[in-house]
Amino acid sequence: MRKMKLIVGLLVILSMALAPTAFAAKREKFGADKRHEEVKKELRTIKPSDAEFKWKMVMPWSKGLLFYDVAQHFADSVKLASGGRLDIKLFSAGELVGAMESFDAVSKGQADIGHDWPGYWKGKNEAFVAFASVPFGLDAEGYNIWLYERGGLEMMQELYGRYNLFALPGGNVGQELGLFSNKKASKMSDFKGMRVRTPGWYMDIMTQLGASVSPLPGGEVYLALERGVIDAAEFSTPAINYPMGFDDITKYVIQPGVHQPSCQCAFFINQDSYNKLPADLKWIVDIAAKETQLWANTWQENLNAQAVKLFKEKVEFVRMDEETINSFAKASHEYIEGLKVKYPDVKKVMDSQDQFKADFADWRKERGGIAPWPYEQFVKGQHMQ
Repeated sequence: MRKMKLIVGLLVILSMALAPTAFAAKREKFGADKRHEEVKKELRTIKPSDAEFKWKMVMPWSKGLLFYDVAQHFADSVKLASGGRLDIKLFSAGELVGAMESFDAVSKGQADIGHDWPGYWKGKNEAFVAFASVPFGLDAEGYNIWLYERGGLEMMQELYGRYNLFALPGGNVGQELGLFSNKKASKMSDFKGMRVRTPGWYMDIMTQLGASVSPLPGGEVYLALERGVIDAAEFSTPAINYPMGFDDITKYVIQPGVHQPSCQCAFFINQDSYNKLPADLKWIVDIAAKETQLWANTWQENLNAQAVKLFKEKVEFVRMDEETINSFAKASHEYIEGLKVKYPDVKKVMDSQDQFKADFADWRKERGGIAPWPYEQFVKGQHMQ
């Protein structure tokens, strides 16, 4: 009897040991790290270099803006990982070139690298906006998946490459706030005639809907609101907006920030400067950019939560009604579809983003309903994001 029990026990253990193998044999492995094979090839030829490089970085940001800190974080990561062999010195807006001259300065080799919000280069090619923020477009998670897994990065590099630039994602700081305003607006009719500051595609969309829109530089927004030159303005995320003090001179924040479900930045490097780097430093630049992409989002979203609490001490948050949000969505869709007809680059990029949203929709639906709200709110029925 004891021998029988022992035999049964051994058979159970054997079946458990074999079960994963039997299961795995039914299908091939689902997914793989595409980079692994590339790394194996690189390791056959790559050699640590002792060459040293000093780069100049230009940008549209002043030192007081948190975007500057994102650029500094990247430069610090590169310097640490390279043991100081690649040293990137930052120049804020106006120190070396003007804020909106940074793209051309890096393209021409007057500086080695820049940091940006790609939508600033709308005048060069409308498709740059798609890599920055699209009304009702991708959130931070969506940009990460689309850029790194769905061909977005390759499209970004092709576009910047036309201007002698090599591009990498440079930090996503999350969803932007809506409009700081002294006019309470929740219905579409409330926006007609409103004088608004916003850039990018949303500027054109709001103009078509009857608003009077200006893409004022960030440094001019406070005075324009204070003096009544404009009625409302958006600039960026809660954490980036807070030091700008818009809550001192406005009464409302009109939500949600449909114009920018997330704010994606980029690093753009002069192609000749990049080509001079040895292979090990190129890998360091690539990995440091990915690390910055992750860090920027977690750092900013944590600060955003704190900033919103501070804003709510002074201003009232007003939410547009669902009909108005849908009207903005429809107007945005029609506008972007019109851009696709006029600009093949916009069509290529936006078709890719739209396809990703469609492919992701089933999983987004099935995973919904368990957003991490505080327990007291969740049990009262607040389940969705």
